[in-house]
Amino acid sequence: MNTLIFDWDGTLANSIDNIVIAMQRAAVDVELPVRSVREVRDIIGLALPDAVAVLYPGLGDPILAERLIQAYADNYLALEQNPSPLFGGVRSALDALRGCGFNLAVATGKGRRGLDRMLGTHGLEDYFDVTRCADETAGKPHPRMIEEILAELDVTPSDACMVGDSEFDILMGHNAGVCSVAVTYGAMTHEQLLRSRPVHCVDSFDEFHGWALPQFRSSQLAGV
Repeated sequence: MNTLIFDWDGTLANSIDNIVIAMQRAAVDVELPVRSVREVRDIIGLALPDAVAVLYPGLGDPILAERLIQAYADNYLALEQNPSPLFGGVRSALDALRGCGFNLAVATGKGRRGLDRMLGTHGLEDYFDVTRCADETAGKPHPRMIEEILAELDVTPSDACMVGDSEFDILMGHNAGVCSVAVTYGAMTHEQLLRSRPVHCVDSFDEFHGWALPQFRSSQLAGV
């Protein structure tokens, strides 16, 4: 294994609370029923139009859906004036993983503007070899984001791993033919994640780092 593909929200960045609050405030702004914390957490990872369709399946009004999406974006930007931090251990682990030779990539339900803003905020613009966002290709759990990343890196699915905190991340990995690792500290519960059959679950990013390094070393030895 030589390629690690990370989700952003709930995997690298501790942004779950801001996402939930922004969606609940957006519902108030456009006079829709406010969904529970659990309901909002369960759509994190989807592209915004898909998330709205899950939260409000009977909406049937594309103009109202667009108003909700814009209200969410406005509320999220306001909350992110104090940027969501990276999870503990993320920066040092990315340094180490990159230093030992892994290709690093991001596949996120965020839009391109949002991801670029976050990468800039945290000084991570040069950390990732490839990034893909939901507004420039098919959203999760469709495999296209991963397929495009692998094609750009000239990597086979057997050499890659998808890392995420939602069932959409894990299912996208399965659909693309890559192994999938679940992190349990993000949007979805351990029990929810197990239902999507990840190859491994970790409770911290440091734990993932410890799991990934032997995978890289074993793949290097296999190629000798």
